[in-house]
Amino acid sequence: METAQKQLEAKLQELSERFEQQMRARGFDPEQAENVALPAALAQLYVERQLLIEKLEEIRGKASNDRT
Repeated sequence: METAQKQLEAKLQELSERFEQQMRARGFDPEQAENVALPAALAQLYVERQLLIEKLEEIRGKASNDRT
């Protein structure tokens, strides 16, 4: 389970960096991603990142429940 979590964390880190770089390249502030209309390519990266965040939270929740 921990290896899956670490793989997701690494993928999330890489995706977040790519998203932020693409945001800046297009003149957007990455901190404002939730408040602006994004072009399709950025919107897709944003959705992928959010899905990874949700999966990680789910895995972390299961891991903490297994410990108790």
